[in-house]
Amino acid sequence: MTRKQKRLAVIFGGLAFLGAATGLTFVALGQKASYFYMPGDLVSADVQPGQRIRLGGIVEKGSILRGQDATVTFAVTDTAETVKVTYKGILPDLFREEQGVITEGSFGPDGGFVADSVLAKHDENYMPREVADSLKEKGLWQHNE
Repeated sequence: MTRKQKRLAVIFGGLAFLGAATGLTFVALGQKASYFYMPGDLVSADVQPGQRIRLGGIVEKGSILRGQDATVTFAVTDTAETVKVTYKGILPDLFREEQGVITEGSFGPDGGFVADSVLAKHDENYMPREVADSLKEKGLWQHNE
């Protein structure tokens, strides 16, 4: 092999390696992505028990029930549908009724949503972007500026 052929072989080998690494990264991210759903979206979605998803909406007024061992049950709504959520752990300090929230977890075999993380607003003007966008699309939320 000449020097030119060796150089081209190294370049093509490097490009093949980068292409394979990029392809594997996209495949891995596609399998691990947690999709965002509003309660109303779950009616038409094909979400299997145990499938990890993100559920967002507004914490329904009067739905927060605190149990033993830091277990909290509350309802997430988009004003059209409601999903009961169970979370075991310490909630964010600013978690409260009628505020935007995103929970991450999966549906259990009994059909209830079991969250392993809860994200709440951080100031009075904030709502998670995905929640606000989805509520705006449905005409259910307007930001007061």
